[in-house]
Amino acid sequence: MSPSEFGVTAPPKRVVVTGAGGGIGAALARRFAADGARVVVNDLNAEAAHAVAGEIGGIAVPGDAAREEDVQRLIDTAWTELGGIDLFCSNAGVLSAGDETTPDEQWQRDFGVNVMSHVYVTRALLPRWLDTGEPKRLLLTVSAAGLLTLLGSATYSVTKHAALAYAEWLRATYAHRGLIVQALCPQGVRTDMLTRGDEGGSGAASLLAEGALDPSAVADVVAGALAGTGFLILPHPEVEGYYRLRADDPDRWLGGMNKLQRGFETK
Repeated sequence: MSPSEFGVTAPPKRVVVTGAGGGIGAALARRFAADGARVVVNDLNAEAAHAVAGEIGGIAVPGDAAREEDVQRLIDTAWTELGGIDLFCSNAGVLSAGDETTPDEQWQRDFGVNVMSHVYVTRALLPRWLDTGEPKRLLLTVSAAGLLTLLGSATYSVTKHAALAYAEWLRATYAHRGLIVQALCPQGVRTDMLTRGDEGGSGAASLLAEGALDPSAVADVVAGALAGTGFLILPHPEVEGYYRLRADDPDRWLGGMNKLQRGFETK
């Protein structure tokens, strides 16, 4: 059975959100709780996780999404507390400025959070989810950077491309076995991550800030997308046009990005 054959499904009632202590993750947790779901809130920052959980009547399970044992504990706890999981939002992410000189430790940290966290989730969840006769949803927060790129951050661009590739592989491999995979790819969102994204002075974050959305607006788009099964969730509609241009004429698109880079360097 393909995802399109599942049709419109009921709103999820048992939800887990990683990286939910703030930003998009907190907005998702609030939205799902408002829609009647029981929500498990995960974040590396235990205080933030408990604060959001307390606000929405959810369950806080702090932990590091980049550590497999923490992810396994999160899923075991959520399964016990909720009696199962209908939707898992693998949302934790990290952004840091950098280029080819970025230290190996930072590359490894960013790869762990932005890519391996998704791998750990699926290792723990898929044996419970596949072939159950009922569709299960996995939402991966990727980024428009996974479809395009982000000037000023090699680690973010590369790891978000990898996250999108993993989401595509999951969808292609397990759709007929009841897994609906969707990739959330926002552009600028008004979170601390957007502010930190310009630490290297690339100017990219300032450009993204012009059309940045509130996290709650992104959560609203996600809630609407969960009524269907479309793979890409694009809160910024213009990203689709950029993605098409990139595919249709990569030389022109890369030339345009390099023009932006040169502009940042001359400011």
